[in-house]
Amino acid sequence: MSDAPAVGELTPPDRTLMGPGPSDVHPRVLRAMSTPLVGHLDPSFIEIMNEVQELMRYTFRTDNEWTIPVSGTGSAAMEAAIGNVVEPGDTMLVPTNGYFGGRMASMAERAGGEVVEVDAPWGEPLAVADVETAVREHEPDVFGFVHAETSTGVRQPAVPELTEVAHEHGAYVIADCVTSLGGVELRVDEWDVDVAYAGPQKCLSCPPGASPLTLNDRAMEKVLSREEQARSWYLDISLLEGYWGEERAYHHTAPITNVYAMREALRLVAEEGIEDRWQRHRDVAGALKAGVEAMGLEMNAPDEYWLPSLNAVRVPDGVDDGAVISSLLDEYDLEIAGGLGALSGDVWRIGCMGYSARPKNVSYLLAALGDVLTSRDADVDVDAGLAAMSDAFGA
Repeated sequence: MSDAPAVGELTPPDRTLMGPGPSDVHPRVLRAMSTPLVGHLDPSFIEIMNEVQELMRYTFRTDNEWTIPVSGTGSAAMEAAIGNVVEPGDTMLVPTNGYFGGRMASMAERAGGEVVEVDAPWGEPLAVADVETAVREHEPDVFGFVHAETSTGVRQPAVPELTEVAHEHGAYVIADCVTSLGGVELRVDEWDVDVAYAGPQKCLSCPPGASPLTLNDRAMEKVLSREEQARSWYLDISLLEGYWGEERAYHHTAPITNVYAMREALRLVAEEGIEDRWQRHRDVAGALKAGVEAMGLEMNAPDEYWLPSLNAVRVPDGVDDGAVISSLLDEYDLEIAGGLGALSGDVWRIGCMGYSARPKNVSYLLAALGDVLTSRDADVDVDAGLAAMSDAFGA
């Protein structure tokens, strides 16, 4: 046997998180995670479960009874949504206008579904007319779309029109809201979305580990009447219903500390007010956008599709995107990220989410980014960028 490894105390660096997630965590959420552990069936924890579900309904803007935090990261909520609603032999129409639309397609295929794609260029939203054409041609059982595409910085507009097209042909609608919940306008009931899922570490500023999911009665009826069991036991909603429903029967040990964190993060949403929170993200990210553009950089998404929570900024010609990312991390303890898939090397992805969406963070980011780009002889006007940002903040 080898000797016990000599591992010191945990001392991670103190970063400013302005990438695509995780975002900075509010101190109140961190404090909630340090409170005493109880059992996952303890009466006090069941009360907490009820509170989390109610707060989650408020944030999703829904009255759906079946609204829970899935035990796992946002991808677990994504797989729970798709893997339960899509049955073997079902046809699912999915977008291919970004990286995470492709992930939806992959999960649908693994669930036994037949995938049909509807195309739009990376950096553009889905067109309602194109979706309608595809729905008429293929008559899908399920239609999925990404509300806030993290890979391109594009917000999907006209959601009610998309859901109307799908429902006219009997399809269920699944919305990826990973980068929109709690930061970008989202109205699940009013927009007639059947299933929506999200990640906690984005606009909710909560550590990953318990991820929001909501299904309406129509979707739950499909899940509970499946002819074949869902392929994942752990994410089988018909089994999770026993734990998160009225029975509160054992299914698995919930990540109790992460549920504490989710409760506190959602309390912060409710205290701020969901519409005020949406406005804060627009205002703070708008100042970031104004500064970036005045500096001489270009946004990837057109103004009408701009996603405040995730700003995709085009990398200037002759600049190594990875070197800039590394310099910001090494010299400023500041995290941003590079592009994914078709946009790899072409954009930086700058998050403006939750507790990270503060004027202090935006000012620090623009000054640091300007300094790093200037040191690489990029054609940027840092002073103009900072002035535009200040004007946007009303300073």
